[in-house]
Amino acid sequence: MAIVPRTVMHGTADAPFESTLVFDDAAPGPRPGILLFPNALGAKKADVRYAEKVAAMGFAVLVTDLYGQGKRTTRADTDMGRYMVELNDDRTLLRDRLHAAHTLLKDMEQVDAARTAAIGFCFGGKCVLDLARSGADIAGGVSFHGVYDAPLFPRAAIRAKLLVCHGWDDPIAPPEATVALATELTDAGCDWQIHAYGKTGHAFTDHDAQMPERGMAYDADADRRSFRAMSDFLSELFD
Repeated sequence: MAIVPRTVMHGTADAPFESTLVFDDAAPGPRPGILLFPNALGAKKADVRYAEKVAAMGFAVLVTDLYGQGKRTTRADTDMGRYMVELNDDRTLLRDRLHAAHTLLKDMEQVDAARTAAIGFCFGGKCVLDLARSGADIAGGVSFHGVYDAPLFPRAAIRAKLLVCHGWDDPIAPPEATVALATELTDAGCDWQIHAYGKTGHAFTDHDAQMPERGMAYDADADRRSFRAMSDFLSELFD
């Protein structure tokens, strides 16, 4: 096994994007492709590390840049969510970038274009849901501690199966928002699951999230359980 990350430039010369494809270079032939949508900070090393774990399961994983090359923030920035806010304010633009990323993934030689899925964290979880809401032909999607507010763009029938891994004490997605999401997905005819973890807040997969006073903290149990749930879900989709 030789898990390798490769930089993928896309977009235009005036508006470049820099994503990373992670896959086992020793494995023959195309394999299922997974879009990985990062949290509000944008694509970073932690996302590549997570992608390496998923790639080791037999997938090609595209850590997706939705902001543009060089547009990244850190938690030390006072406006760390500025690029996320731009896309939150224009969900149609976000939808279009999600579809462009899916097309990019399907066009890669390492990927079986008929077998694709998406996973995402925080804002990336919203991206997974919006991609599914727009009727994309992904087989499934996994949202980790995502954000559940529905977009204003016209929504299509949801073809993807969805797994939502959720911290029950998440202040960004309180119980009423979670129930509203379940109602929305049911009305859309979606095959959905919600796994809620007790005594768990936002960002439970993020080792660098240590802000319990804001309801955000890494939780080893929820991280382990959600990874196992994702593994079982992807196996169900593609085995």
